[in-house]
Amino acid sequence: MSYRIVARILESLLVLAVAGCISADARSSDTLSSTVADSAAGAVDPVAQRQYGAAFKIGNGSARTYVTYDISNTPIEVGVALDESALEGLPAPMKMSMPANNDGHEHLDSHVFNLTLPVENPTPYKFVELDWNPGGHEPPGVYDTPHFDFHFYRVEQTVRDGIDPAQMSKEQYIEKSGKLPPKDEWAPQYAALSAPGTPVMAVPRMGTHWVDIFTPELQAMFGHPEAFRRFTTTFLHGSWDGQFIFDEPMVTREFIMSRKAGPTSVARDSVIQLASPKTYDKPGYYPAAYRVMYDAATREYRIALTQLARKH
Repeated sequence: MSYRIVARILESLLVLAVAGCISADARSSDTLSSTVADSAAGAVDPVAQRQYGAAFKIGNGSARTYVTYDISNTPIEVGVALDESALEGLPAPMKMSMPANNDGHEHLDSHVFNLTLPVENPTPYKFVELDWNPGGHEPPGVYDTPHFDFHFYRVEQTVRDGIDPAQMSKEQYIEKSGKLPPKDEWAPQYAALSAPGTPVMAVPRMGTHWVDIFTPELQAMFGHPEAFRRFTTTFLHGSWDGQFIFDEPMVTREFIMSRKAGPTSVARDSVIQLASPKTYDKPGYYPAAYRVMYDAATREYRIALTQLARKH
């Protein structure tokens, strides 16, 4: 989720709340070890190999995308690798004195990096937008923690850039924002953000955001403080003009760095299962989970869409 999500998110989410008790265990978590090799360095693992995209400078280090394949050359993971130093020397929060802009979004601080995927990329994803939010973003007490947004886009960058109210009439922008994909493509328990009495509105140059209404960090808002857990990781989807266009792990810097402290490879690898829709708009390899891990061998952090499987 971008820093530009509307400040009325609290009101929006309350509208989406369902009746009955919301359990903090609504989403299961597990940890798995990672044994893939760095194919760019010439090493070949007997089970899998990884191919990297171009490196981009971030912090004191770099970030690059990758695709991992199994022994049959089937893609099983697509992600972003951050070397250890990339999490150091990042921009600090800026004091912003500007008022909210015309559509009610606060002028908060974010740093955007568009990462290209490897040339050989059989996944549905076209590029990754990585956002560093040093001061977090609204709502207060939920996402106002330093964190990264990893937008894995299923459309070309030109389509993402065209989500711009300046490039069309207000009526067209509202229409495309509120045109939702077919219901069979909705992940269970996900809903598009919209404030009561207002149309669904896309975040400019990003898309309409979909949130899991059972996500733990939001439960205090729903009147279930016993189910609340502080935000460390969460997962969103994005749509535009009737199509899902991105999948987004959102992860705090603290959580990413904490993976390094694990005493074993299993403890350094967090894999979170995802709810999957019945159908997808296009055939392709889609994730059943996402992961946040530290690889001691390559000395890099990886945030990825994993357990890719062919869907029709």
